[in-house]
Amino acid sequence: MSRRLRLWLLALGGAGLAALLVAACLDLPSFGGRSHPYGERAVRAALARHTANTVASVNFDQRAYDTFGEMSIMFAAVLGCAVLLRQARDEHRARPEPAEVARSVRRYALIVLPVALVTGLYVIAHGQLSPGGGFQGGVVAATAVHLLYLGADYAALERVRPLGTFEAADALAVSAYIVLGLAGVLAGTAFLANTLLPYGTFNTLSSGGTVPLLNAAIGMEVACAVVVLLAGFLDQAVEIEENKGS
Repeated sequence: MSRRLRLWLLALGGAGLAALLVAACLDLPSFGGRSHPYGERAVRAALARHTANTVASVNFDQRAYDTFGEMSIMFAAVLGCAVLLRQARDEHRARPEPAEVARSVRRYALIVLPVALVTGLYVIAHGQLSPGGGFQGGVVAATAVHLLYLGADYAALERVRPLGTFEAADALAVSAYIVLGLAGVLAGTAFLANTLLPYGTFNTLSSGGTVPLLNAAIGMEVACAVVVLLAGFLDQAVEIEENKGS
C-alpha cells in the first residue's frame, strides 16, 4: 500500500470519526441543566444493588463488560512489554552495586512503605463503599512495594518481589474475573450479571453482590501487572547489560 493511499484512508477514517463525535456532542444534555438521565439511572441502579459508590457500581456491575475489556488491554500490554524486555542472547545480567541512600530518604521510604501498602489494600477493600477501587488501590499497593527500592537497594526489592509469584497472581486475577462472569451465564443470566450473590447490607463490606469480588480481582490484577511491568524496565536499567563485542 502506497503512502498516498494510507493518507487517504487515514483522512476518510478521521473524517468519519469527527462526524460521529460532532453528532454525539450535539446530542448531549446542556451543561448545568436539571436533567441527567445517565447519572440518575446509574445512581438508582447502584442504590438498588446496595453499592454505595456509584462509580464502582458502574465499573463492576452496570458496565462490568467494559471493565473486562480494560483489564484485558492492560494484561495484554504488560505481557507484550514482558516479551519485548526479556533478556536477549547478546545481553547478560550484572549484579548492581549496593546503592548509597541518604539516611533521611531511607528513613522516610521505610516509614511510608507499610502505610502506603495498607492504604492501597484499604482502597481496594472499600471500593464499593467510597471513592477508589481496584484500579486506584492496585497502583498504590504496587507503588508501595517499590518504595523499598528507593529506601534500600535493588537487591532488597528483588527479595520481596518474586516475579514468578506476581506473574501467576496476575493471571489468576484475570481468570477470577472471567470465572465470575461465566458463573452468571451458568446461572442462567448474562455474563458478569450481578445476580449470583445476595446484595447484602447496604454500606458494609459485604454489600453490592459481586461488585466487591470483581473489584478485588481488578485490584489484584493491577497491582501485580504494575509490579511485573516495572520489573522489566528496572531490570533493563539496573541489571541487564549488552555483551561486549556483540
